Amino acid sequence: MDTNYLSAHWHQAKGKVREQFGKLTDDDLLEIGGKIEVLVGKLQEHYDMSLEEAEAAVTGLKIDAEGMKLETNL
Repeated sequence: MDTNYLSAHWHQAKGKVREQFGKLTDDDLLEIGGKIEVLVGKLQEHYDMSLEEAEAAVTGLKIDAEGMKLETNL
């Protein structure tokens, strides 16, 4: 996934990110605000992932811009 796309379309994508990563709270999503490095950190925190695992989860996201379909490698 192009992480620039996620950053630019965070408002539309955050609901789908929340569906995929249910341990993220509304406050987490506000704090993330489209910042990929913060999303990676939150995944490490909530899912006890290594840096490499969290980065792979984020880069593995596939977002369909029209339907906002979200898939991940997890």
